[in-house]
Amino acid sequence: MRPTKIFNLEINKAEIIGLVVALIIIILDFIFIFKNKPLFYFIFGISFIIAGFPFFLFLIFETNKMMEKELMFLEFSRNLVESVRAGTPISRSILNIRTKDYGALNPYIQKLANQISLGIPLQMAFETFSRDIGSDVISRAITIMSESEKAGGNIEDVLDSVVKSVSQIENLKKERRAAVYSLVVQGYIIFFIFMVIILVMEFKILPIASGIGEGITSGIGEEIGVGFGKALGAGGKIATPEELSRPFFWFLIIQGFFAGLVIGKLSEGKILPGLKHSFILVVLALLVNTGSKLFLGTPGG
Repeated sequence: MRPTKIFNLEINKAEIIGLVVALIIIILDFIFIFKNKPLFYFIFGISFIIAGFPFFLFLIFETNKMMEKELMFLEFSRNLVESVRAGTPISRSILNIRTKDYGALNPYIQKLANQISLGIPLQMAFETFSRDIGSDVISRAITIMSESEKAGGNIEDVLDSVVKSVSQIENLKKERRAAVYSLVVQGYIIFFIFMVIILVMEFKILPIASGIGEGITSGIGEEIGVGFGKALGAGGKIATPEELSRPFFWFLIIQGFFAGLVIGKLSEGKILPGLKHSFILVVLALLVNTGSKLFLGTPGG
């Protein structure tokens, strides 16, 4: 599936189809179901899931693929060290080990070997190799390999230290993921508790608050009632529970999005992997909030 570039962003066919289907659902939603607000927002949430799900799967796929590339690069580096220790130059060693299976790294190693066989300088071939993979860990290791080959000297010891460094980085990543697993679970639990509190406020607290406002309006007098109403709603009217509950919906969406980014930063050390957690939490917020209003009725209704 070949990606298409739109505004410098690579979008594949599955993602385009998801966006088109979601757009059609949104248009039909506006045309036929706009008056039924709970059902309208629920279907709108479904369209958001359809639009974002291909991006979500692609992000998971790319994350797992990058992890595989880094693991296979470690294996590639070890084989390269063994070949260089046997007395073979580094460029010839790459040509010799390119037939081995390195999983997701195979096409990149083949390209590297092809460039070397065509007479392209090793440093330039290494730069292309590093740029194509797009991993910070591999990029640093390749830079050290390239500079050590350029400087000469005991190249096998330098390559061996690079292998040990990459291996330590991978072990540290595994240890960090294991260490922060409980924090990730806590992040989800905290969001679920926050979501329950929001729902209780929408369906239990706000109707009571609205009833108190109406009591003040009818019992104390028009002037005080209007003043109190302006604090709750627009135009001097007491805001309904449905109107008061709208900001809570956006609280959930914003909380879910940023909580996902924090979870990703804690578990992976990068913001980008957090987008998959953001997607999960935002989808949960959409479905639970809109679904509760669809099946339980609007607050105060």
